[in-house]
Amino acid sequence: MKVKIGTIMVDNVTSGEAIEKIENFIKNRKPALVITPNADHVVMVRVDALFFEIYRKADLVLADGMSLVFASRLLKTPIKEKISGSDLFPLLCNIAAQKGYRLFFLGGQPGACIKTAENMKERYKNLTVAGTYSPPFGFEHDVHEMMKINDMIKQANPDILFVGLGSPKQEKWIYRNYHELAVPVSIGIGATFEFYSGMVKRAPRWMQRCGLEWFWRLMKEPRRLWRRYLIDDTAFIWLIFKQWLNTGKRNDSVPS
Repeated sequence: MKVKIGTIMVDNVTSGEAIEKIENFIKNRKPALVITPNADHVVMVRVDALFFEIYRKADLVLADGMSLVFASRLLKTPIKEKISGSDLFPLLCNIAAQKGYRLFFLGGQPGACIKTAENMKERYKNLTVAGTYSPPFGFEHDVHEMMKINDMIKQANPDILFVGLGSPKQEKWIYRNYHELAVPVSIGIGATFEFYSGMVKRAPRWMQRCGLEWFWRLMKEPRRLWRRYLIDDTAFIWLIFKQWLNTGKRNDSVPS
């Protein structure tokens, strides 16, 4: 089943079910796009036509934030589980180590994905990280840099491509390249490389469960994130309220 949050259709699955779907993508060998939306995405797709198109064509959409889970409960179409990119990442690394899937890490601060690869290979024995690369700022406007990245990924021949470039840049980059790259699964994972490299400390588990991870991040990076969380994302509350007013007039849960 899919659940409608704003104009985004979210797959209503558990983490186990999500991994099963991702493994099926790998078996099928057809390029698939996995996205993990938060409240910010729900707001952005209303004014960003390309971002909305990406969501419409995504193969798997997983609720990244507790805000979406809380909204789904209010709308009486409860999402089973919050599945953020940062939570999905180690689960897939574990499966990859067991089944021999090849991984590629793209993005993050300089050195973040390299350190993450070292840490994950230490945690999960037999894990194959076929390549890592943290591109320079503005790389998406450099034709030669884009060709270099695509060549690196093709030569590495990964089963899963993890992209940590921030939203919506990572989703747009994947969307424009994933068919050419022919990687079975491409996933946008935001700041995950910073978390697992140890460069940035993630919010405590209790804050994640209570939907306060955004507040933790705001306290860590107030100058960069204050507008996003305190101004831009307040539109999410209004969007969900309007959708709630229409609850009962239509069914916002549809078959997958």
